[in-house]
Amino acid sequence: MGERAAAGGGKWVDVAPERLPRWLENFRARHTSYREEGLILIAEDGVSATLHMPPGAGSAATVAELILQAQAPRRLGLLLARKGAVAVGVADGPELVKSKVDTHYVQGRTAAGGWSQQRFARRRDNQAKAAAADGAGIVGRILLPEVRAMAALVAGGDRTAVDAILGAPQLAPVAALRAGRLLDVPEPRHAVLVSAVAAARAVPILIKEPAERG
Repeated sequence: MGERAAAGGGKWVDVAPERLPRWLENFRARHTSYREEGLILIAEDGVSATLHMPPGAGSAATVAELILQAQAPRRLGLLLARKGAVAVGVADGPELVKSKVDTHYVQGRTAAGGWSQQRFARRRDNQAKAAAADGAGIVGRILLPEVRAMAALVAGGDRTAVDAILGAPQLAPVAALRAGRLLDVPEPRHAVLVSAVAAARAVPILIKEPAERG
């Protein structure tokens, strides 16, 4: 499902729960063999792979437990926000079962100096607040009725925009379910929201070479 650089060294790979057993087989084939230390795989050549629980999947002490937890059915909430665009959905397993996408105009950051710049900044701030309010309304309609059934909320896009939306007091029950990871997504559209379901369900694995393990 793609790779991304990890802060502090190494790389993250996201693996769909259903593909995890095959991924482990391939990891063993590439590195001859490995031993398990909890959720950490230590290969014969010194490469390590640390498996992390996907959002809403509970906890596990062994790789076998993690596979069972990750593959178990669970309902996730999704909130993607960037600039004035917002996409909200509910995923039941790999399927997006409920969604709403909306766009609210927010100006860019360029403007002339002086009073013009101040007026521009105020106008942009008002537009951003209006976009956040509209986004909060959509989250309220789509996700609040699902709070009791949702295992987690997975957010993506621009952190400031997401925080502004979830800062609405009425959304406290939804915000309480927010997972730690912020998905890196382009401007939210329905197709982006559909793709985000797979990213939200994936098992994050941190891979490090011997020199990166410290």
